[in-house]
Amino acid sequence: MYYIEYDQTVKAKAMAERLQATLPITSLEKAQVIVILGGDGFMLKKLHKYLGKPYKIYGVNCGRIGFLMNMPEETLLNERIKSAQDVILYPLKANIFTHAGKQHELLAVNEVYVFRATHQAAKIRIFVDGVERLSELVSDGVILSTPAGSTAYNLSAHGPIIPIGANLLALTPISPFRPRRWRGALLPAKSQVCWVIEEPNKRPVTAVADFQEVTGVTKIEITEDRSRAIHLLFDPKHHLEERIINEQFIG
Repeated sequence: MYYIEYDQTVKAKAMAERLQATLPITSLEKAQVIVILGGDGFMLKKLHKYLGKPYKIYGVNCGRIGFLMNMPEETLLNERIKSAQDVILYPLKANIFTHAGKQHELLAVNEVYVFRATHQAAKIRIFVDGVERLSELVSDGVILSTPAGSTAYNLSAHGPIIPIGANLLALTPISPFRPRRWRGALLPAKSQVCWVIEEPNKRPVTAVADFQEVTGVTKIEITEDRSRAIHLLFDPKHHLEERIINEQFIG
């Protein structure tokens, strides 16, 4: 039994109306699979809504890219969902500290990053599992990405694409000035990453976990949260793992 969530675009609303007449629809409490109609941005927000809850998510692309979605084909959709393959994703958990003395705990399916909030470059100390790995990164910011998010902002910042199931995270600088030749690192998924912001008043930064922002940041501690799994369903011929591999051969 399915429950449908849809974006407020004309395309998504029209598809939702048609599917409600053809699929076995039930209430959220009784549903086994949630069908998401929209684009990647809408999908990302719904993944946050259902993090750690006992549902499987099947996305249908009604947007542009649809990297986390399946093809927008309504024919035999019930059969396609039943034969879809399950991909398990784990979010990042970021504990973000500000110079106002506040602490925020945010989750991210794609990535956590910091970026400079003024014309001044950010200065960041990087620790991995309690060991200082960089005493000073001078850059526009830095990204920690999951495999699912490695083809998004991380890739735009020239970070590596990570296959699903690789148990790795990508640590990628954004426009690094010093050290000039540092291009980031691949870390075990179990790593505990900490960024300490130097001169946070003179060089303020903003932290972002997917679509959530915190300003005035002084420190961020990031770990993978294995207690809140996401079960995404993909058509066998449109599998997320295959798309991530294919992305590495696109010019």
